[in-house]
Parts: sequence; structure tokens; C-alpha cells
Amino acid sequence: MNINDYILKEIKALSLNSTVKKAQGLCKNLPITHIPIVKGNKLMGCFAEDDIQTIESFSAELKEYQYLLQQFHAEVSTSLLELIALFAENDCNLIPVLDKDKNYVGYYELRDILDLFANSPFMHQDNETLIVSKLKTDFSMSQVSQIVESNNAKLLGLYVSHETQDNVQITLKIASDEMNDIIQTFRRYDYTILSLREDDEYLEELKERANYLKKYLDM
Repeated sequence: MNINDYILKEIKALSLNSTVKKAQGLCKNLPITHIPIVKGNKLMGCFAEDDIQTIESFSAELKEYQYLLQQFHAEVSTSLLELIALFAENDCNLIPVLDKDKNYVGYYELRDILDLFANSPFMHQDNETLIVSKLKTDFSMSQVSQIVESNNAKLLGLYVSHETQDNVQITLKIASDEMNDIIQTFRRYDYTILSLREDDEYLEELKERANYLKKYLDM
């Protein structure tokens, strides 16, 4: 999979000499949140569709509104997960792409990138998803990997899915037939298990003890 194959050029970038009317027409005809603005081969920034539509002076040139330009882009070396994060951080469905010389070469569309991620082996390979959390000060990527691999399993991927001031939440993709062993090892290392499995032996044992205690109290 070469993510650069998904760089598009169908939507032509505008320049600061383009009119507001042209930019508004582009937004009206295409479901895009941002318009790339270039000068020669260099990216100047992006105008948000929301901002463009509020401008009433149709004949004015975009250079009069340079203060509205937003600065974000991807590079040809940007990874798939980094791209997804960029889309989320900038609340956009189009991201300009620059080559190694910082020249504008096209753009990525959110739909293409999400489809690419959804169809990746990370999502579709035969695996289990496990979500755990721990104090930030105690969290270690190498420890997570060691816990999984010490139980004769393969760690296919992981990412930090949520964090607070004190805690970090990690989502793991694991290939294993013995997930209970992995779960119990994480617990021994003081990780909190956030994704619960029906066959979690630890939880089953707790349920049995709770039921026994309830029966005892009802006697």
C-alpha cells in the first residue's frame, strides 16, 4: 500500500488573486471544507468554506482576506495514522500535500483515507482488540509489547486512543488464541482493562464469588 497513490489533483488550487466569487462557486459545487491557496508551487494556506461563504464582496480578491488563511498540510512522507489525526485536528475533509521540497503536489480527501484505513490489515486481519489504561507516569510502549509477546502473541499495532492529565488509554490489536492470559498479565502490571470479554476468567471468578456471597447473605 502506497498512500501517495491517493494524492488527488482534480480540484485546482486557487491563488490570492482569485475572486471571492470564484472561491464561493468552488465550495458550492464541491463538498469541501477548505480550499488550498497557492503562489506558484508554494502553499500559502487554506481558506475554510465557512469563512468564504460569509464574505459579501464577491468581486474582491482573496488576498484582501489573507488573515483568514489556515495553516495545515501533510507531506508525502506522512503516515496513514498521522493523516487521520490531521483531519481530526483541523476539522476538514481535504488536506494539501507537499513534497520534500515543500512544493504543493495535490491533496488528500478524508473519505479515501478512511476507506484505506478501514480496509487495512490492521482492521481486518484475524485479531483481537484490547483497550487498557494506566497512569501516564507508569506507561511504557516497550512494556506493553513485552506483556503481549511474553504470552506467545503478536502485537499487530497499537495507538493512544484517549488521554487525560493523569491517565493514558491504549488500543491494541493482538493476534492470539489465549487472550485471557494476556489480560491477566496486564492486570498484574496494574493496567485497567477497559474492553471486557465474555470469557474473561477473572470477571467470571468475581461473578461466582459475588453470587456465593449473595446466597450466603440471603440464608
